[in-house]
Amino acid sequence: MTPNNELRLLPWSGPDGKPCFLSTDDTIGHLSRLADTTEAVQLDLAAALVAHARGVLNYEQTGTEDLRDLSVDLVGALRDVLRVATSRGQRLPTPRPSTQGSDDNPRTPSAALD
Repeated sequence: MTPNNELRLLPWSGPDGKPCFLSTDDTIGHLSRLADTTEAVQLDLAAALVAHARGVLNYEQTGTEDLRDLSVDLVGALRDVLRVATSRGQRLPTPRPSTQGSDDNPRTPSAALD
């Protein structure tokens, strides 16, 4: 099991489109390493797609078919990135409540989104 005694969401779906999970204590086993590598590839592809999308959107001659294809690719990349984020978030240790004041509504710096 993962540190939180939960199944690890894998970065791919089963043949029927349902999520796949891994149950193991071994974070360096073959399937864990394959999942880590797949996540890294998916994140790299998403970053490259964002760069490509900026170029397509800045080109004034971009047609509707090109925009549609780009949208399909972006939706697929976003699906993969969300699955990676969900999987990694589930593996984070549960934070302990702080005895000091805390911000119940933290903000992400807008620069982090660029």
